Amino acid sequence: MFQEALLDMAKGVHGDLSAATIKLAICDDTITPAADDGTPRWADYSANEVSAAGNYVAGGITLTTVTVTMVGGICTLKADDVNIAMDASGFLDGYWAFVVNTTAASDQILGYFEMAGPVSEQAADVDFEWDGGVVIEFPADVLTWKTP
Repeated sequence: MFQEALLDMAKGVHGDLSAATIKLAICDDTITPAADDGTPRWADYSANEVSAAGNYVAGGITLTTVTVTMVGGICTLKADDVNIAMDASGFLDGYWAFVVNTTAASDQILGYFEMAGPVSEQAADVDFEWDGGVVIEFPADVLTWKTP
């Protein structure tokens, strides 16, 4: 997760994530994101997006059935798994996947992960199977309260 994303959430930049349009966008290896990148906005990475061909669309795949819940002290953002079906005209060079809130001003990115690339839509389906549907989780026990 980007550190700045947590600050953005505290400032209300992301709004209600369960009502937001959240996308999964894929980039090549000409960039390397880091958790402490200062302004995790899609504009900072979109020039490195894989080609919008085959079954991948520019700006990323919209996540469906997005929910935000709290169970057992863990706040989770869940969504359905994503499948980008194999296509001979698809991308060849997926390395990074970004979770982008396109409802927020400037398309703030919540987080990213390495895809162990190069991942090729031309070679096979590209599947993102969230463990239990959980895209991002915020366990309350890792957040600390500072007392005077």
